[in-house]
Amino acid sequence: MLKPIKTEKQYSEALARIYGLMQAEIKENSPESDELEILSILVKEYENEHYPIPSPNPLEAIRFRLDQMGMSEKELGDILGYRSRKSEVLSGKRKLSLAMIRKLNEVLHIPAKVLIQAY
Repeated sequence: MLKPIKTEKQYSEALARIYGLMQAEIKENSPESDELEILSILVKEYENEHYPIPSPNPLEAIRFRLDQMGMSEKELGDILGYRSRKSEVLSGKRKLSLAMIRKLNEVLHIPAKVLIQAY
């Protein structure tokens, strides 16, 4: 019977079981596939609680997303409206305004939760 993961030992055992299930050729909608899905959810919850991943710095997130989308910093200026604003924002001299956050969220699909953080 599956139970919530509360200790490192249980976490290690769940990871080992997930690995074993992933190596086997299990059929969709089988008891084993259900077990794999439930174990994955339990492991994810344990990891979120015990090994949280911090949100990136807003400026790092902008640079990363531009790189990911193959866009230049010049194009960021087009998104924000002014080239000088782009330079001020990326250098940290100007904080992101609500309008900038909305535009970056809309165009670059960076979560607003990341963009509103203090930096």
